[in-house]
Amino acid sequence: MAELSGKSALVTGASRGIGAEIAVRLAELGADVAVTYAQSKERADAVVDRIAAHGRRGLAIRADSAVAGDVIAAVDETAAAFGGLDILVNNAGVFPFGPIEGVPLEEVDRTLDIHVRAVYLASQAAVRHMPDGGRIISIGSNLAERVPAPGVTLYAMSKAALLGFTRGLARDLGERAITVNLVQPGSTDTDMNPADAPGADSQRALSALKRYAAPGEIADTVAFLAGDRAANITGAVLTVDGGTNA
Repeated sequence: MAELSGKSALVTGASRGIGAEIAVRLAELGADVAVTYAQSKERADAVVDRIAAHGRRGLAIRADSAVAGDVIAAVDETAAAFGGLDILVNNAGVFPFGPIEGVPLEEVDRTLDIHVRAVYLASQAAVRHMPDGGRIISIGSNLAERVPAPGVTLYAMSKAALLGFTRGLARDLGERAITVNLVQPGSTDTDMNPADAPGADSQRALSALKRYAAPGEIADTVAFLAGDRAANITGAVLTVDGGTNA
């Protein structure tokens, strides 16, 4: 029997990149998976097709993670469609970049809404549906703990909030055996940060392994945390960055 057989999952911001690979990996292991998307229904539908190719149910939900009502509704819709929710992966993200003097208030608000408020609200909504032994996994960034270059203050600040959230919620939900963990990728080859982009060599140079991660490597880490073998791991931070923060 597949490790996640009979489980249901929601992965936010999963129409592409790391989120898409996480969604498909969970389906490979037997879970039914809903994905949210903000703009591209076509990309989200393609991920659902990949989920269905593994014999699992998939669902694409239009939800802007900067809109509180969208976040809560996506959780409730997933639980209604699948008869519950066992796994929540808070993946949706943006990458604001630039010196602090030039960052408008609207960008500050949107970044914090997506990276902090949405994670809190989705998790809050999820625990109403989640059975004992559920899983909450958030995708952060290695920049939350070490910042090797300028221009990412807002991004690093917003991702750093997930450290406290993860540890606090792990305590709150421990008696229900719901684990809460944080995965912090480093440079990962996606369309947001392609390994062949200008400046990619400088990112590789920071890594002990001198390479970018593949999105599937992040997905494998999430899949492990979602399974029974990780039942005694909670409040933990797994940094998957090839040794960049070593």
